Amino acid sequence: MKRALHDLASLVARIGVGGIFFANGWQKLEDGITQTGARFAEQGATAPNAWATVTMLTELIGGALLIAGLAVSVVGLVLFAEALAVFVAAPPINPISLNELILLGAASILLAVVGAGRVSVDQMVVIRRREAEAADEFAADNEADQVIASFREPDELEDTAPHPVPGPRQEEPASDVLVAGRKKPAPRSRKSADVDE
Repeated sequence: MKRALHDLASLVARIGVGGIFFANGWQKLEDGITQTGARFAEQGATAPNAWATVTMLTELIGGALLIAGLAVSVVGLVLFAEALAVFVAAPPINPISLNELILLGAASILLAVVGAGRVSVDQMVVIRRREAEAADEFAADNEADQVIASFREPDELEDTAPHPVPGPRQEEPASDVLVAGRKKPAPRSRKSADVDE
């Protein structure tokens, strides 16, 4: 539930902030570079036509990307930098007031940090890429298993039957010893010697 609320908030913020940036860029486009540049010149900006072009393109492209949720981390930073540059270089021109410019800059940096949420092109691209990487990895593992299995022949398979473990070798006592080609008789006990005598 918390994740869904986060995604919804990110979507609303992206549409709101991106929509305002896009609308301002569109206004500059409709007014034309010359008229927008003249307004920047009135505000004291140096190179007003360059400012007009850069801000118009940044707001149009950045606003559209923010709404779509594509490269939000980078776009949020770029829009923040653009808002900061306009704030430093010249007071905001209509229809944006100084307060709106500060809010747009703050919201842009917040979106850059928080991200686009799951309802975005970024998330769709990331999910598809991760699924493709997982499928490739799974296929590679299966192929490796098949190659290993092909090297094993049926008679080379491990013998898992239990075998007795050989212990230390014990020599059996010799009952007969050969001496000069004949068997040496077993030694006589003392009792049997007394009986013979």
